[in-house]
Amino acid sequence: MNIKRFGSIAAIAIAGAVVLSSCAANEGGSGESAAPTSSSGTDYSKLSGTLTGSGSSAQQTAEATWAAGFQNVASGVTVNYSPDGSGAGRKNFISGAADFAGSDAALKDEELSGSFDLCNAKAIDIPVYISPIAIAYKIDGVSDLTLDAKTIAGIFSGKITKWNDSQIAALNDGVDLPDANITVVHRSDDSGTTQNFSEYVSANASDVWTEAPSQTFPYQVGDSAKGTSGVASAMASASNAITYIDDSGAGDLDKAKLMVGDKATEISAEGAAKVVADSETVSGREDNDLAIDINRKDTAEGAWPLVLVSYAIACQEYKDSAKGELVKGYLDYVVSKDAQDAAAKEAKSAALSTDLAEKAAKAVASIK
Repeated sequence: MNIKRFGSIAAIAIAGAVVLSSCAANEGGSGESAAPTSSSGTDYSKLSGTLTGSGSSAQQTAEATWAAGFQNVASGVTVNYSPDGSGAGRKNFISGAADFAGSDAALKDEELSGSFDLCNAKAIDIPVYISPIAIAYKIDGVSDLTLDAKTIAGIFSGKITKWNDSQIAALNDGVDLPDANITVVHRSDDSGTTQNFSEYVSANASDVWTEAPSQTFPYQVGDSAKGTSGVASAMASASNAITYIDDSGAGDLDKAKLMVGDKATEISAEGAAKVVADSETVSGREDNDLAIDINRKDTAEGAWPLVLVSYAIACQEYKDSAKGELVKGYLDYVVSKDAQDAAAKEAKSAALSTDLAEKAAKAVASIK
């Protein structure tokens, strides 16, 4: 790879890629499973070269798992992935500094209308990772908490500032909520997790969350940290704190139940998958672009509408056909059942449904 072009990624991102690829190369467990049959007819063993990915920090655990598994079936390929954040990943892909992007938000219309340095045609969004977003917290003396969209919006917009606020107390009868200030922790970077979080609160509590959904956190409240790991680290040293975070990064933090309809619902990958299954793809895009319009108001039993769908963003046709074959081979593996099940185990994500996996495999097969 041309080192000058790669140099546009920040030094910290390069370090992140080295760490992640090293983890992938040495990771056992799910990465050692038997190789799946390539749905596109690609002979993984004949592939060789290096792939550079950049983007979603929510995908970090899944990407490490996929890279480990892919190395077992395509030993000639090295996959480096930098968890720089979704916005940075898309920018790096658009500029040609990354061969593919991981993003918790699909390409924007204005991005699609521009040019992509590595592509002969438009780029496409392929769903590869479905995960619930946790409302994770650390509250002195509290290990059972229920919130709804309005209280979440109030807390993260700075309108609710005390844990024993009457609105929170009304949802938590019998819970001894402390008379303590709420410490909000949110993302500092251009984040697809923030985009999905803000879409949820905007759809369900627009009278409280008055800002438009965005990948940038819009309110001047609380503390900020970069990436999923940065948020987790900030929460580890905080008290009476709350954040939104991909479930794979929540660790030992307590997680709030979410009022879905009239029921307090536990976070689950199955609930996230249910919402995605109830959602439609975005209209007006390329045939193989599978951006999903998530149904944020889904109130089906067990549904978890605070969900993110994370994409692999790739060229429909690469200027370098050899690079296209590498990307196609890797993503063909990523959307396979074995790889999806492995990520579900390691990252607590939801494997793609049979229907969505078939559509994703078809989109991957179209890459040139």
